[in-house]
Amino acid sequence: MTNKPDRSGSCILAGLALAATIACITPSASAHDANKRMADASALVATDAASPQPQSVRRAAARAEKGPYYVDFRARTAASWGHAFVWYGKTSERAVEVAGLTPAGDTWSYVLGYFTWVPSETGASYGDLDPDYLTASYRVYLNEADAKRVFAYIKKKQANSPVWNAETTNCTGFIGDIAEYMGLQVPNRWQRPENFVNSLRDMNGGRQVVRLSAE
Repeated sequence: MTNKPDRSGSCILAGLALAATIACITPSASAHDANKRMADASALVATDAASPQPQSVRRAAARAEKGPYYVDFRARTAASWGHAFVWYGKTSERAVEVAGLTPAGDTWSYVLGYFTWVPSETGASYGDLDPDYLTASYRVYLNEADAKRVFAYIKKKQANSPVWNAETTNCTGFIGDIAEYMGLQVPNRWQRPENFVNSLRDMNGGRQVVRLSAE
């Protein structure tokens, strides 16, 4: 990870902006199949140890009530500000897909991204699948029909997000567009990723089920 530049005097404002640039991005995962890596099962389906029912029965009941698919809005540590991204997939499967917006390339790409647009990457980046880096999470569930629409929208955004810029096209804006498409209320996008995800959950009353309106 890179450190926030230490500047003073007339450079303070530029330094803060540069920190925001570096904060939202980290090097991409080395393998192209990072989106398909196995995540910890406990992060995908919560269990109730006190329930007398078998775990498989409790999971089936939860899926029937909430829907068998999910989108998880997440934030993690990265430099000093953090990174926002989404997990999405099927509750009965341990594999997850990851979507987020980061600059492609090395540290200089991050720095340049404050002044102009730089090439982006939209898959998993380093730390997205590590629970030790997680700072906030807000998961919502969908039925199959709605999940197909939402997942297609996510993939379309990935395919049509060629650039990253600290001020106009960053990680919170990327997942905010997904939340908006799902009909969720979206907070101010110019804040730390952790605060953004927590605000997203609070603004929507912590609702766990999303139903898209018919088109």
